[in-house]
Amino acid sequence: MLDDTRDEIRTTLHEHLAWWGLKRFTSDAGYFAWQRQQLSPVELNQLNAQVERKRGGDRRDEIAFYDFTAQSKILPVLYSQRYEYYGEIGSRVSSHVGGAKRILDFGCGVGILTTFYARRFPVKQFVGVDRSPASIAVAQLKAKELGLGNVRFDCVDVETDQLSGTYDLIVATHALVQAEQDPGIPSQSWRSFEHVHDVRQQAAFEQRTGIGVRLDRLNAVLDQNGRMIVFEKTRQLARRAPFQRSLAVRGLQLVEQPEPIRYQLIEEVADDGPFYLLQKGSEASLAWNESPEPDEGAPFDPSVIRARPSNPDAPLYNNLWPSAQQAWEQLKDRKVMKEMTRQEPDGRQMHVELGTSEGLAYLYCANTFDHRQLVIVEQARTVMLETYYREIVSGSG
Repeated sequence: MLDDTRDEIRTTLHEHLAWWGLKRFTSDAGYFAWQRQQLSPVELNQLNAQVERKRGGDRRDEIAFYDFTAQSKILPVLYSQRYEYYGEIGSRVSSHVGGAKRILDFGCGVGILTTFYARRFPVKQFVGVDRSPASIAVAQLKAKELGLGNVRFDCVDVETDQLSGTYDLIVATHALVQAEQDPGIPSQSWRSFEHVHDVRQQAAFEQRTGIGVRLDRLNAVLDQNGRMIVFEKTRQLARRAPFQRSLAVRGLQLVEQPEPIRYQLIEEVADDGPFYLLQKGSEASLAWNESPEPDEGAPFDPSVIRARPSNPDAPLYNNLWPSAQQAWEQLKDRKVMKEMTRQEPDGRQMHVELGTSEGLAYLYCANTFDHRQLVIVEQARTVMLETYYREIVSGSG
């Protein structure tokens, strides 16, 4: 029954996205050909310039970017890139609205998903807020065109203004963590995935990413037993751990196990989330997990990795996932030829090690932002790993 409901939601959501002019693409070539048909060279140059300025992290440039992309010609072209995102998030949020009567969609943008929720639940009241005036103007216009009387859109910048009203459900998807490139908080050492509780580091993370003030403002208008749906780019443990601590310290507890989500950005795969369903003021029934999630690293089996790969240039074993640490720890008779541990300018501690184990050569890399890699080759190809080692030590790898 749940799968049938999810399929029905997706069908109506696809129809809604088509109404907005969004198109689904499975190849970059197809998308960019359509992009060139829709936008002039001048408009494309303006869009690219706005993207570059937005990457600088200045909030004024970010607002200017979303104001620019709210234009009728730009909007469907840009947001079609996020077609699968809308499908994954829109369907999940819809299935978790439940008994909520007053719903706030924080960071609603032009209102693509907000208007979908309002169409799907006509007896519930929705408010969408965003700090881009042009985006809010578009959202208001589209709601009027759809004849929606149960949704309101307000231009609010929570960094400077308070939110009004109270809500029993708040939805915040890709709206809380604005510093997408922030690496998070480093683990205790390169040998561990443990992130110590450091009040100063946590406060600095909340300030850099902007989530401190945003969560405080949202929490202030959430009913005592209200729920919150949160989905941000916090998949990496160094970001996930402090992000979850920010939620927990404000009395937001897990209702369900967080769900990592994978979706397509045309040809690019996005490993995103997790998707959190939280409740304010409830007793913690589910524990927060600060361990690496199950990964896709190849199991370590010495008898298997000694077999030559079908590609003679490929290593016998190459694991870039957290499980590479466990594989490295399992290497027998490990003899270190060269190693280096240093502190990087961005605060991470990095370790790289070249050695041998039972007649094979290995290279192991680890840092305190949770990156791990173990490469194993035949000892006759040690020179390949030596080159890689020098590149990493010199900073060019």
